[in-house]
Amino acid sequence: MSFIEELRWRGMLHDIMPGTEEALNKESVGGYIGFDPTADSLHIGSLVQIMILLHFQRAGHKPIALIGGATGMVGDPSGKTKERNLLTKEQIDINLNGIKNQLEKILDFNPETKNHAELVNNYDWFGGISFLDFIRDVGKHISINYMLAKDAVKSRMETGLSFTEFSYPLIQGYDFFVLNRDKNCKIQLGGSDQWGNIVTGTELIRRLGGSDAYAATTPLITKADGSKFGKSEGGNVWLDPKKTSPYKFYQYWINASDEDSEKYVKIFTLKTKKEIDVLIAEHKTAPHLRILQKEVARDITIRVHSEEDLNVAIEASNILFGKSTSESLSKLSEEDFLAVFDGVPQADVSKALLGNDELLLSEVAVAQTSFLPSNGEFRRAIKENSFSLNKDKVRDDVTISKSNLIVGKYLLLQRGKKQYFIAKFV
Repeated sequence: MSFIEELRWRGMLHDIMPGTEEALNKESVGGYIGFDPTADSLHIGSLVQIMILLHFQRAGHKPIALIGGATGMVGDPSGKTKERNLLTKEQIDINLNGIKNQLEKILDFNPETKNHAELVNNYDWFGGISFLDFIRDVGKHISINYMLAKDAVKSRMETGLSFTEFSYPLIQGYDFFVLNRDKNCKIQLGGSDQWGNIVTGTELIRRLGGSDAYAATTPLITKADGSKFGKSEGGNVWLDPKKTSPYKFYQYWINASDEDSEKYVKIFTLKTKKEIDVLIAEHKTAPHLRILQKEVARDITIRVHSEEDLNVAIEASNILFGKSTSESLSKLSEEDFLAVFDGVPQADVSKALLGNDELLLSEVAVAQTSFLPSNGEFRRAIKENSFSLNKDKVRDDVTISKSNLIVGKYLLLQRGKKQYFIAKFV
């Protein structure tokens, strides 16, 4: 199956320039997507474009990931209602390294691979161009009328558009020209909001006498409930595990709606059409099992993080609803532990009380936290076999020591199936 055919059945094709499909079927070419270095990590909104490059590489073409070291100092007005903060070169260098590490986990950058992926930074060619040289040699080829016709420019005319932002499509167009000239890059890919910028590049290549150039874009993903894809209650869902833990990352996909998961399994996995059709059919026969959500979450978590991270995320997910033990809790990071028990009431307990090895569980549950109203209620819970410490049933009052603490800081108290409390030792 060709690259464009692959995108088409997966619902990942929005606009395509005439002749693009025929050109890609004729020979192996380079194709690029630009990534904005506004942070030291990409978020899952960028995963669509990364998957596009992955399909491009699997189809035998050479994927080029462009990091906007220069354009990040300008800012793309596409889809923006106001001008954003501009970055320093030092900030961009830090962000570039973080993004590079994430791309290398998904794309094949091995130089021994014939169509290996390549990372480029447009500061490498813009850093040596003077303003006068640029407007003389490049700017004269694109008219003001042409630029004003772009949706990204028109939508900002009322609220205001700086010359800095106005110049962005021309700068991005020059990126395409340089890659077309130097790396046989014949197609630029991106989200549908980038169409105006991309065709500016093809027009500039034509006017500067470059080789053939084409364009294709993907639709912008929207969620079934109307909320923005890639956002959770806590903000962006990042690819960096320090910004979004693998557990929270996994949970984002597990909690997706059935309708969204039918889209996600096509966009974010490499499963074949036949495999996906089977999965969707199985899911519809037993939607309560969340077969689609689990398969999507499994696939993406392994690709972005690792199989080990997936297993920890699944174990963490089972803690509230499955048969877990203190051993399960001991495998969690502090961030994941707090994420699993988000919203559970807490109380601080002095860590100094652990020094004499005489702190009883009953004192923690009653006097120190007021989780239970009295010692009598604690004894009743023990007798009913309904009290747990760190998910392990407690048969008697026990002495608490530092070895009981989760990540050296917490005790998880539980009465019955749903009543939880966290004692935090400080």
